[in-house]
Amino acid sequence: MYRLLLIIGLLILLYFFVRKALREFSKSGNSETGLGWRQQMIQDPVCRNYVARGQAIAAHVGGQTYYFCSTECAQNFQKQLSG
Repeated sequence: MYRLLLIIGLLILLYFFVRKALREFSKSGNSETGLGWRQQMIQDPVCRNYVARGQAIAAHVGGQTYYFCSTECAQNFQKQLSG
């Protein structure tokens, strides 16, 4: 009888560990709230360097969002568009 209770208890613990691992795995996907979204590498349209999206400078130009490695690249991009 004790063996059966022990096995059931271990199966319940295993269930909760697997459920927690699956939740963490799904959070690390490419959703905008997950860690994967912030670590996604994007290319600066001016200098062509790659930078993590979470560390990039975002600029909204013409209804579209562009990401830059620095404020200088963002300013140069806006100058190229206006002139």
